[in-house]
Parts: sequence; structure tokens; C-alpha cells
Amino acid sequence: MQPSAVANTTNLTASPSQFYSWQNYRCSYELHQPINTTSEGIPLLLIHPIGVGLSRRFWQRFCCEWYNIGQRNSIYNPDLLGCGESDMPHVAYTSSDWAEQLQFFLQTVVQKPVIVVVQGALLPVAIQLVQKQSNLIAGLVLSGPPTWALMTNKPPEWQGKFLWNVLDSPFGIAFYRYARTPKFLRSFSIRQLFASENAVDAEWLNTLLAGAENPASRHAVFSFLAGFWRDDYTSFIASIQQPTLAVMGETASSISQDNKKETPDERLAHYLACLPKSRGIKINGRNVLPYESTTEFVAAIAPFINEVF
Repeated sequence: MQPSAVANTTNLTASPSQFYSWQNYRCSYELHQPINTTSEGIPLLLIHPIGVGLSRRFWQRFCCEWYNIGQRNSIYNPDLLGCGESDMPHVAYTSSDWAEQLQFFLQTVVQKPVIVVVQGALLPVAIQLVQKQSNLIAGLVLSGPPTWALMTNKPPEWQGKFLWNVLDSPFGIAFYRYARTPKFLRSFSIRQLFASENAVDAEWLNTLLAGAENPASRHAVFSFLAGFWRDDYTSFIASIQQPTLAVMGETASSISQDNKKETPDERLAHYLACLPKSRGIKINGRNVLPYESTTEFVAAIAPFINEVF
């Protein structure tokens, strides 16, 4: 079965960018609500992935489908610092930095408990957010979480600094200029992200091209590539008491540090064994489920949210 796309935006309210200030930086977000009806249930807080051209726009299809099936939760969709319409300072970002940004966002903008929906390797941001502000996290949905080895093996500190210094150089500027080309973005998406080559469509590529237009967007990407999000999160994961749903793609891919391939079933089993209150499900797709397999992803998480919350 080919992954599905969603184009119907009938039930999505127009949501202009809104802004707040955090540590003297201007940060952006969208607030979505169902049209012609009142919001109900616990709001969702979306955490977008980091990559060339990625921002909160990653979640657009998800937001549309969420309301198309009749869900009525409000959706808070922020741009992390360094991405989208948020400021892009020339700094090395860590997962703790982004978690502190979202903690402030919860405290000052949302001001109520949320269900965190986090994409891919931004899981450490969600984990640290739980550690910092557990009372405002009602539950979590993990979309395509990283391999277990990446989440439990901390690399040497010098490694991240070395990679950052290599990337934060004229070489890195040249690399990013190439990484912003349609040719590279399409090739990378097919090789690393999507199960179906046909799903790498014009909407996806145009969104990435627009998001990467500002060369300052490279700082967040280089911070991610340097691995500043890497650590041993085993004890933190085991301490999460909130109900958690892990959603894995049937063809989820990655290679762990020991170069042994980890199957989607094995990865899912690792997370479920460590998370105290968890359940898991596999759906059609690979590594960007909310975009590539939007209908299936929404159908997978809606029952969990409706039943548990």
C-alpha cells in the first residue's frame, strides 16, 4: 500500500504566525483550532524535526488531517530557535536549549498541560522537556524515534566539538549551499526519509527550499549533525510516567553505531521495554510518518489520545 497524502484543508482554521520572546530571541508559532466549533480535549504540542529547510511547516498535512477526521484538540505548532520564522542566532544549539525554549513556551503561552507529539531524533528535546516541566506534559507520541543505540550511547565530547568546528567554517557554508539544491534534497529524501520515491513531491521539496533560503538556518542543522543532541537517555526514558505511544514505520531505517541494522520490531521493543506506561504500533511508511503517511499516522494516534486522555 502506498503512503497517503492529505490535501483537504477544509477543517483547518487560517493560523497566522504568532510570536513570543525567549532570552531576547523572537520565536514563532501557530495555533490551530477546529473551524466552526469549539476546541475540546488536551492540546497537542508538536515538535518538528531538524534538517535542511525543516520547520513547523513539516506538520501542515498532519494538522489538516487531524481536523478532517473530526478531532477537536487545539494544536500548538512552534518553530524551534534557528528554524522557520524564529530567530537564527549563530550558536551551537543543544537539545537542552530547545527544551528550555519549549518549557518557556508552555509556561507563558500555552499555560496548560499538553500531549507532546515529537518527530524522529528530536525525541531528546521531548525527554528533557518532561524532565524540566513534567506537570505540563500529559502524554507523549513518538513518531519514528531513533535507533536505541543512538539514544543510549553518548559519544565523546570532543567528537561533537570537532564536527561543529568543521561545519562552522567556509567548508560548511559551501556544503550547505549544495545541500539546499533540489537535486540534493530529493536524493537525500529518497535515500533516508521516504518509503516511496513518489512521495517526495513538489510540496515537500518546495517547503524545504523555502525553509533553507536563509543561510543562517544552517546553524541548527549543523548543531544536529554535530550530535549535540546525543547522550545516554536510558534513565530519563525509564523515568517517564506519562502515557506514551511509539509509532514506527514498517520500513523505518537507520544504522546504529555498531553497524548492525536494527529492525523496526527490535527498535519498538527497546522503547516499550524501557518506557513504564507505553504502547507501540507500526504503520505504513519509513521515517517521516506524519508527512508521508499522514492518514495512517493520524488514525494510529487518535484512538490513543481519545482513550487515554
